[in-house]
Amino acid sequence: MGYAQKLRQMNTKEKIDFIVNWLRDYANKANIDGFVIGVSGGIDSAVTSTLCAMTGKNIIVLNMPILQPPSQFDRSNEHIAWLKENFDSVTSFTTNLTNTFEQISKDLPQEIQDHLTMANVRARLRMTTLYAYAGHYGYLVAGTGNKVEDFGVGFFTKYGDCRPYQNRSF
Repeated sequence: MGYAQKLRQMNTKEKIDFIVNWLRDYANKANIDGFVIGVSGGIDSAVTSTLCAMTGKNIIVLNMPILQPPSQFDRSNEHIAWLKENFDSVTSFTTNLTNTFEQISKDLPQEIQDHLTMANVRARLRMTTLYAYAGHYGYLVAGTGNKVEDFGVGFFTKYGDCRPYQNRSF
């Protein structure tokens, strides 16, 4: 059976209901009233933020540009506007982290500023910002990573932790 056939057979509503109920139950058991999600303009954060909004809990969505192309920033804002139109519990903030990133770039030695290192500095700045908002409001951070990042690209940033694929043990 091909991938397209499997997708057609998948009961999407059932899967969505399962995830939304799991998120709601998790937050309820933790005695938490909401979620914080970073919205990048990509599919992962769009799906995650929508599922969290479907819980009926309070949702804070953050747009956190770091030297972002305008098209990505605009796509994030379009999704945030859609969330606000469709769910009453959504609040949004934009926290521009470009100056923070540029300061770190000035402070770090040039010889350690390779592409992967600086990409992870960006991820860690965003992670720190998400947790700052979550800590202030008493909410949970909802992650937006996926298995492709872990097994395809070779790393996944959670709590700012990045381990190269070849050093992972399964």
